[in-house]
Amino acid sequence: MNRSLRWLPPLALGCGVLLISGVREQRAMQPLAPMRSIPRTLAGLEGRDLVVPEEERKVAGMSDYMMRVFTEDSIPRFTTYVGYYDRQVQGKSIHSPKNCLPGAGWEILNSARVPLPIAAPARVNRVLLANGGTRALVYYWYQGRGRISASEYAVKWELMRDAALKGRTEEALVRIVVPLGRASAPARLETAVAQADSLALRVAVALQAEVGKRLPGWASTAL
Repeated sequence: MNRSLRWLPPLALGCGVLLISGVREQRAMQPLAPMRSIPRTLAGLEGRDLVVPEEERKVAGMSDYMMRVFTEDSIPRFTTYVGYYDRQVQGKSIHSPKNCLPGAGWEILNSARVPLPIAAPARVNRVLLANGGTRALVYYWYQGRGRISASEYAVKWELMRDAALKGRTEEALVRIVVPLGRASAPARLETAVAQADSLALRVAVALQAEVGKRLPGWASTAL
């Protein structure tokens, strides 16, 4: 009985947040600048804008986005994507890449959270993927309302809390994909993954800073 009682306070709080968030109007928070204003040069490479088809935009529900491919000697080295949601409501919210990637034919080989070497402690998701003989490394995270988060569970909790207490749910999904090409000998693949990790981490540090400059201000102490 005592063990059951320990869960009553958080359960009651969670139910209360759900009820309040359902009736409180969510403010649409415009970014301070469009996401496409993020500099086109990252990790010493020039990026080229890609367009998300209108139908895909409607399904994804983002209010603003930036997607680019960065090449070297005409070979794609990595792609970046920032999908910004000025508010999140039923039918218009961020979907976890871990749910979307398998639907696109990718198999998750392993997944972990890695720290970003920045002043404020933060961790991002690192996912190694396979599609047939092709491999790719993905870094992604959720950024907005004064924080960077890798945990889908934490993001959902913070979303409900901020919706209930402040009427704000704006957030961005930030993703970096480094293609590894076809599967090869284990030693060569290990080297390729290590190089991809180094590149993805450098891009992630720069990208989170640029995204942060464009997000609406947030004072956590006002909760």
